[in-house]
Amino acid sequence: MAKTFAEQIVEALEKYGVERIYGLVGDSLNPISDAVRSSSIEWVHVRNEEAAAFAAGAESLMTGKLAVCAASCGPGNTHLIQGLYDSHRNGAKVLALASHIPGPQIGSKFFQETHPEQIFAECSGYCEMVNAPGQGARILHHAVQSTMAGRGVSVLVLPGNISMQEAEDDTFLASTVAVDKPISYPHPAQAAALVEAINDAETVALFCGAGCKDAREQVLALAEKIKAPVGHALGGKMYIQHDNPFDVGMSGLLGYGACHDATNDADLLILLGTDFPYSEFLPKKNVAQVDIDGAAIGRRTTVKYPVVADVAATIDNILPHVNEKKSRKFLDSMLREHHRKLETVVETYTSKNQKHSPIHPELVADHLDELADEDAVFTVDTGMCNVWAARYVNNFSGRRELIGSFRHGTMANALPHAIGAQAADRGRQVISMSGDGGLGMLLGELLTVKLHQLPVKTVVFNNSSLGMVKLEMLVQGYPEFETDHSGVNYAAIAEAMGIASFRVEDLRKLPSVLEKALRHEGPALIDVVTDPNALSIPPNITFEQILGFSKAASRTVYEGGVGRMLDLAAANLRNVPRP
Repeated sequence: MAKTFAEQIVEALEKYGVERIYGLVGDSLNPISDAVRSSSIEWVHVRNEEAAAFAAGAESLMTGKLAVCAASCGPGNTHLIQGLYDSHRNGAKVLALASHIPGPQIGSKFFQETHPEQIFAECSGYCEMVNAPGQGARILHHAVQSTMAGRGVSVLVLPGNISMQEAEDDTFLASTVAVDKPISYPHPAQAAALVEAINDAETVALFCGAGCKDAREQVLALAEKIKAPVGHALGGKMYIQHDNPFDVGMSGLLGYGACHDATNDADLLILLGTDFPYSEFLPKKNVAQVDIDGAAIGRRTTVKYPVVADVAATIDNILPHVNEKKSRKFLDSMLREHHRKLETVVETYTSKNQKHSPIHPELVADHLDELADEDAVFTVDTGMCNVWAARYVNNFSGRRELIGSFRHGTMANALPHAIGAQAADRGRQVISMSGDGGLGMLLGELLTVKLHQLPVKTVVFNNSSLGMVKLEMLVQGYPEFETDHSGVNYAAIAEAMGIASFRVEDLRKLPSVLEKALRHEGPALIDVVTDPNALSIPPNITFEQILGFSKAASRTVYEGGVGRMLDLAAANLRNVPRP
C-alpha cells in the first residue's frame, strides 16, 4: 500500500530525532495522529493546544533539539497561537503542524475556517501552507531547516485532504539539516572602537543577557581586567550570576542589589547579548552594545559603540588590546552597595518573618532554592513568581535551568513549560512555580500531568490575588480593582485528580512538607497559602514614593533581596580592602 503524505511527515520527524508530539487529536489532524499511532513517536495529550506549544517550546529549550506540537483546524489553531508566540520569542526550535479545513473548501466560509498562514505570520519565522504532497515534502524540509537555524517557530499548514493523499518525491527530505551555529567575529572597525571606548573610560560596567550563555568565561575575564561590576537581566541569570566575584544583581522591575547604580553610574556601560526591554532603567550616554543580531543594536537606548558579533568571540578578539585598569575603587564601592542592599532586604523577608501568617512568598522560594536538586529545572509563571524566582532561586552553579515567558510575558506558562521539560527528561527534577492566577487559567493541564504520570512538582503560590497587576495599579496611581478573589484549595482539586497533594498554611511546616513533596516519586502539588500583600518592593516604602516612581526612586523601590545570594555578596565583600 502506498505511503500517505501524513506518514511521510511522521517518518521524516522520526529521522529528525523527534520523540513526541504535543497536541489534541481530531478532525483534520486525524491523518497525522493515525500516522503517529504506528510510529515510535509518543503523543502527549494536552487539554489545550496552547499548552502543547508551551510544552514543545520548553522541551526544545531543554534539549536544543526540534520539538513538535500539533492542532486541528480552526479553534485548535487559535488555541495554539499563544504558546507559539512564547516559543518564537524564546528562540525555541519548534515545528507546529497546523491542520486546516479541506483544500477545496478554503475561501468558502466553511465550518471552522480560519487563515492559519495569516494568523501565525507574526509568531513564526517560517509559515507556509501545503498545496500538494510534493510541494509539502519540500516545504517541510524548509520549515525544519528554518527553525533549526534559529529563526524561531516554523508552521506547516496542512489541509486535511492533502494529508491523506499519496506521498510524492522526498528529495528535499533526504537532506541533512544543518544545526551548528557559525561563530561570528566583530568587524575590525567596531572592535577597535569598543577597545578605545573601554580604554578611555575610567569606570566600566557590564550588563549581561541570554546571549552570554556560552560566554561566561570571557565575561569574567573582561570584568577582571577592567575591574567592572557585572549585572544581568533575568535571561542572563543562569549563566552569569553564580560564583561571580563581580556580581551586582539585576536591573529592571524584577531588580535587586546595586545593578541599577553600577550600570547608570559607570562612565561606560557595555550591554552584552541582551535585548533588555525597559529603557527607563538604562542610561542614554556612552553605551556600547554587543549582539549577534544587528537589528537589536540601539533598540532600547542610545548606543554609541555597536558591535554585531557573538559575545564570546568579541571578548576573545578585544581582550588582548584592552588596557588593564588598576583601580578597583568603583567596583568595590558597587560590591559594598550590593551587599548592603541584599543584607537589608534578606533581614526583612526572612529573619523577621519566621512566624508570619499568611506565609511570605519569598520564604517559599528561598526554601525551594535550598531543597531542590542541584540540576533542577524551574519553570516560573509570569507575575510575582518571576520576582521570587529572580531574587531567591539562585543556586544555579551552571547546572540548574530556569524557563519562563521572559519575552512574551504571558500568564499560565509555568505548568505547560514544566510538562515539556519533564517529558524531555523524566529523571530530572522539574519544579513549576505557579501563581494561583496562572494555574487557574490552564488548570486542566494537571490532568495532562496525571495522564502521563509526569513527576512534575507544582508549587502553587496561592495568594488569591493577581499580585503583579495589583502592584502595577498602585505604581500607576490607581486603586486596586478586581485583583483579589475568594480562596481556592488547589490541593483538594489536585487530590481529586489523583495527584499527591499537600497544603501549607503554617510556616513551621513549610520546609518539611516541601522536602517530602519534592522527594515524592510521581507528580505532586504543593498548595502554599501566601500573603497577598507581599509585593516586589521592600515593606518600608511609602505609597507616595511608589506614586512618584521614577528612575531615581527605583534605586530605593527595587532594592530586592535574594536568600543565599547574600553569601555570594558577603564573599565578594571580603575581597574589598578595608580602609
